[in-house]
Amino acid sequence: MKPFLTICRLLRSLNRFSTKPSPLASFSTSPCLCGQKKKNSYEAIDQKKYARLVRSVLSRGPVQTPESLFQEDNILYGPVSKHRAPEQQQQGRVPQNWFPIFNEERNVKPHTSASSGPLKIPLQKNVAPSVTRILQQTMTPEQCFFLERWKQRMVLELGEDGFAEYTKSIFLQGQQFHDALESILSLQENLKGTEEHLQCGYIKSVQHILKEISGVQALESAVQHEALKYVGLLDCVAEYQGKLCVIDWKTSEKPKPFIGDTYDNPLQVVAYMGAVNHDAHYSFQVQCGLIVVAYKDGSPAHPHFMDEELCSKYWAKWLLRLEEYTEKQKNQSVPKPD
Repeated sequence: MKPFLTICRLLRSLNRFSTKPSPLASFSTSPCLCGQKKKNSYEAIDQKKYARLVRSVLSRGPVQTPESLFQEDNILYGPVSKHRAPEQQQQGRVPQNWFPIFNEERNVKPHTSASSGPLKIPLQKNVAPSVTRILQQTMTPEQCFFLERWKQRMVLELGEDGFAEYTKSIFLQGQQFHDALESILSLQENLKGTEEHLQCGYIKSVQHILKEISGVQALESAVQHEALKYVGLLDCVAEYQGKLCVIDWKTSEKPKPFIGDTYDNPLQVVAYMGAVNHDAHYSFQVQCGLIVVAYKDGSPAHPHFMDEELCSKYWAKWLLRLEEYTEKQKNQSVPKPD
């Protein structure tokens, strides 16, 4: 009973206070309520000019050297990625002067007898620009940057003389590899006699590819596109898994399992294909391409097959590079005003 009386007294005392909700307190940031804001001495200064001054001061740092830049890059980003950057300038562009890669007037299958041997047409220099020259002269800024950066890193590691010796060694190895392949593929009816070349890691690397090759039609043979005005020296034209291809043999010290890792090699292949299909020295038509990347350590080579659809896509890119090269040559030949 006593607790009940205590509760009743508390309830009577609460009735003395209003139960209506009190209005919410409001706050304002208005200068009128908070008092006059103290003026900042920098308000009278040109803010844009002051911002530029701050940026210029803060941007000044210690003098950088190639060695320090490479060290910072390695710490921040790791090893240099050599994946090809997207060609933003060519996205959405189409060649102004379209020319087909395939020749409707020619048969797909060659009718050259095996006894006549593969074609080996000599290259006529200075007749027209080569495919290699055109691609080198029209590399994207990203390609030029990574190529120059790779060269600088190699020079820092090997020195000028060491780098020159390294490039010479790479060239000789590639030449020996191509000579060995030419010797092997010339024996069309007997590709088993390759034991003498197996000491070469590159030849060992392509053994499983050679088993799929037959019907060799051309080896180290020149091509000329009379309509588009360029020449080239292709490695091989033969059947790979029953399909006639322009075959390009490449060497590499690093794995290249994807066709994107081969940079401009697909453009080189389709340039040779288009020339073969319109060169009077060749009576057949090629509709496919093959890039074979061989490795010095003898590990299995990576074959990158290019079907008709893929070749057509790369052909459009090749025509753009060809137009870019032609435009550069015109601009260089125009005399500059005094």
